[in-house]
Amino acid sequence: MTDFTILADKALQDELLTREECLAVLNAPNDRLLELLQAAFKVRKRYFGKTVRLQMLLNAKSGACQEDCGYCSQSSVSTAPIERYGLLAQEQMVTGARRAAAAKAQRYCIVISGRSPLDREIADIASAVRSIKQDIPIQICCSLGLLNERQAKDLKAAGVDRINHNLNTSEAYHAEICSTHTFQDRLATIRHARTAGLEICSGGIVGMGEGDEDLIDLALALREVKPDSIPLNMLHPASGTPLEHCTPLTPQRCLKALCLFRFLHPRTELRIAGGREHNLRSLQPLALYPADSVFVNGYLTTPGQPAAEVWRMIEDLGFDIQVDTPAPGTTPATEPAVGLHS
Repeated sequence: MTDFTILADKALQDELLTREECLAVLNAPNDRLLELLQAAFKVRKRYFGKTVRLQMLLNAKSGACQEDCGYCSQSSVSTAPIERYGLLAQEQMVTGARRAAAAKAQRYCIVISGRSPLDREIADIASAVRSIKQDIPIQICCSLGLLNERQAKDLKAAGVDRINHNLNTSEAYHAEICSTHTFQDRLATIRHARTAGLEICSGGIVGMGEGDEDLIDLALALREVKPDSIPLNMLHPASGTPLEHCTPLTPQRCLKALCLFRFLHPRTELRIAGGREHNLRSLQPLALYPADSVFVNGYLTTPGQPAAEVWRMIEDLGFDIQVDTPAPGTTPATEPAVGLHS
């Protein structure tokens, strides 16, 4: 029987778990789930204390994407009844940033649909970011599809702090969910962003029909990327998408995946991302024992938990909302984790 405290100790010593240990986490008996969460919390608490970072999204351009990603309601193969519109006006992007700040979000993520942004879209987003940075104390993340190095440098010059570009799944499984770009295309965008001096946000999606090995391979691939932040999405199957009939996730499966990513990425911000409300349901608070970050006020085409409810959840846990984010891994907690609610 796996001793999860040993896995936590290995993570705290920056030792890589074996594949067998990773599988033991994903296949832990449900009646040992609290033991597993306690072990993950020991790691989370060392590097992030009992604070939670909030982030808010803006869907700044919706629908009409040329890509065929099976999970996405905005893709070319989706018939989901979503709102479709072109790039929002700069004033709307700035207003969104004000709303994010009012929601106590530390980071505001501007997202657009499409394979790659047009140069005029980069220019409009850059202009909006400059306006935001002049007036609103918030970090800016952009998720704009495939980027070249020049586009990344233009965003950096405008004041963008971070680029989100998820790997989504393992390289071996990638072709099962998308045929219009490759896993290597995604890695190239991350390289361009890093060359431009941008921070990297990159994670994946659980529940797209992948196996345990794929989920482990994704986590290990992200260790090579070394992102500053990892959003772990949980598939919320949208009617009209190729993955609408995927086997539903259980809350327990989601929590085990979060624990695995915490053990393999002990010092990295780990965010409970899209689909958490749908999949974790009443167990949402437990996800903050391995994770230290969460979205508020919804996602791209689906609603989410209002900010005030998230604040209350964090307060009820005895945790605190992080106001000023230090570099991950630089603020170790002084007290050990001695109980699930310690």
